[in-house]
Amino acid sequence: MDALSSVTIDDVAELAGVSIKTVSRVLNEEPHVREATRERVREAAKQLDYTPNVSARALAGSRSYLIGLYYDNPSPGYVGQVEQGAMTACRRAGHHLIVEEIQEAGTPLRERIAAFQARIRPEGVILTPPLCDLPEVLEALDAAKARYVRIAPSRDLERSPYVYIDDRKAAQEMTLYLQALGHRDIAFIQGPPDHFAAARRCEGFLDAMASAGLPVRPERVQPGQFSFRSGSEAGERLLSSPDRPTAIFAGNDDMALGVMAVANRLHIEIPGDLSLVGFDDSPSAQVVWPQLTTVRQPAAEMAAVAAEMLIGRISPARGSRGRLLDFKLVLRQSSGPPGAA
Repeated sequence: MDALSSVTIDDVAELAGVSIKTVSRVLNEEPHVREATRERVREAAKQLDYTPNVSARALAGSRSYLIGLYYDNPSPGYVGQVEQGAMTACRRAGHHLIVEEIQEAGTPLRERIAAFQARIRPEGVILTPPLCDLPEVLEALDAAKARYVRIAPSRDLERSPYVYIDDRKAAQEMTLYLQALGHRDIAFIQGPPDHFAAARRCEGFLDAMASAGLPVRPERVQPGQFSFRSGSEAGERLLSSPDRPTAIFAGNDDMALGVMAVANRLHIEIPGDLSLVGFDDSPSAQVVWPQLTTVRQPAAEMAAVAAEMLIGRISPARGSRGRLLDFKLVLRQSSGPPGAA
C-alpha cells in the first residue's frame, strides 16, 4: 500500500477477512460479535494504524459519537480529573468528548443547554455537581430527550443513572483518623451550600465528633466555596487567634491549600502546630510540602464510568440506577499528633 494513501475501513476488513459491516460493529463496540472476530478486527486496525473518522461515521448514520461533559465547579483539580477520566473512556470506545462550562450568569441555563444540545447533538451528557441537581438543567435535558448520567446527585435518584461515593462515610473516617492521632479540637471548612457532597461531608464530620462525645463550637465550622480563596479566608478566621484548633479538615483539597498558605504566613508549622487534611486527592495535594493527607475520591474513574454507562459498555448496579465506587484515606505528611512541634 502506498505510504501516502489513507487507510480506510475497507483495508481493515480485507486484512481481517471480514465484511465492512463487521468492522463497523466491532469499532462501534456493538454486541453479538464473536470475541475471536473482534480481536482479529482490532489487530488489523492496529497494524494499519486505522482511526475511525467520527465526522464521517456521524454522517453515515444517526449517531454523533459525541459525549458532552457539562460542569460548573470552582475546583480546577477536580474538573481536570473528571475531564481526563471521561476522555479516556470515550477514546476507548471510539467517541469524542465535548466539554462545556455551564454557568448561571447571562443566558438562562435552560436556553443555553437547549441550544448546545441542538447544535452539537451529543449522544449523552455527563453532569457534575452542582449542575446534576439543578432543576432547570435536568428539565432542559429532559425536554431535549437527552440521555444523561449524573455524578454525585442528591435528589431524584430514579431520574437518571448516576455514579457516586459515600461522602458522609469518607468524612467520618477521616475525622476518626484525626481523633485517633489525639485531636479533640477539630475545625471543618464546608463546601458550597448547593453541592450535595459538601453537605454530606460536613454531616460525616459532625457524626464522628458526636460519636466521640466531642462538642463542636459553631465557629469551628466555617463556610467555603471549594476554592483556594475561600479556604484561605476560612483559615484566616480559624488561625488568627490564639484559641485555634489543633486540626482542620477542609471539605476539598483546594480549600486545604488555602489554609496551608495562611499557616505558612503565620509561621504555624504543619503538622507540628496544626494538622491539616483535605478531600479529593487532587494532583496539587502531592506537589505541596508537606504533602496533604486527604480522601481519595476517584473523580477520573467516576467520570469514566459515567461515560461508559452512556456509551452502553456497562450498566448500573442491579436493583439501582447508581454505581457506588470506593474512596480511600491517603495519609501523608500534613497530619500528626497534636503539639508535636
